[in-house]
Amino acid sequence: MKKSLLANTLALALAAAAVGAVHAEDTLKKIKDSGAVTMGVRESSGALSYTLGDGKYVGYHVEICQRVLADVQKSLGLAKLDVKYQPVTSQNRIPLVQNGTVDIECGSTTNNKAREKDVSFAVTTFVEEVRMVTKANSGISSINQLAGRTVATTTGTTSVQTLRKHERASGLDFKEVFGKDHADSFLLLESGRADAFVMDGSLLAGLVSKSKNPADFKIVGEVLSVEPIAIMFRKDDPAFKKAVDDSIKAMMKSGEINKLYDKWLLQAIPPANTKVGLAMSDNLKAAIANPNDKPAEDYAKK
Repeated sequence: MKKSLLANTLALALAAAAVGAVHAEDTLKKIKDSGAVTMGVRESSGALSYTLGDGKYVGYHVEICQRVLADVQKSLGLAKLDVKYQPVTSQNRIPLVQNGTVDIECGSTTNNKAREKDVSFAVTTFVEEVRMVTKANSGISSINQLAGRTVATTTGTTSVQTLRKHERASGLDFKEVFGKDHADSFLLLESGRADAFVMDGSLLAGLVSKSKNPADFKIVGEVLSVEPIAIMFRKDDPAFKKAVDDSIKAMMKSGEINKLYDKWLLQAIPPANTKVGLAMSDNLKAAIANPNDKPAEDYAKK
């Protein structure tokens, strides 16, 4: 009886694993069979991925993904591809990719070794420098001035770990508050409930540019960490990874990536037609010249 039960349990586990493996490896088949694909997007990830309202999403990574999916559609011989947009948050983006709700996540996700255990990443298309934004009149210009202050960051992001690491290393004692998304974190600063907001530089620049009074805020202090940002999809799907990587590498080779960067990070963007004004970093220039999917830990070794 016990042996039979054990055998049945083992058989069910193997069957579930087999189904999971097929599911994980068949994104291209899933897209071809359904004529549809679900893109994970962010509501407020600066110029990389954000909403204009009414279900419309735009940004540097959104447009890169749109071009990738156009290439996938062409390679699969589909006359039409229905691209569905699924808003994700820092907390749920990885689970939604893992369970098949989202096929390709086009937000502002850091590629690191911990996440590589659960998901896969395309070649790096953005390299972030984590910094902090404060009120321009705060007098804060360094992380060393945060003692006794309240610091905001966004739940579920790598900046939380970065902040804690610097807190331990410096011996500073500051209070942490958490926004549910980047817009919420910025509101904590804007409303005076936080003295600084630590996050990716591009996100901070985008939020400042779209605020009511951009001159009221300043991005200050040292670079706290350098992080490669990449498009994310399910693990153990080499065919889909190759399709995404090949499309991105072609954009890098043709110079199209540089044009998209210029469009979204250096030119006026909707809805307020303001400029983020973030020049391309040397790290990103290197990643475009030599495409790779190195995790954040490799950047920390430099």
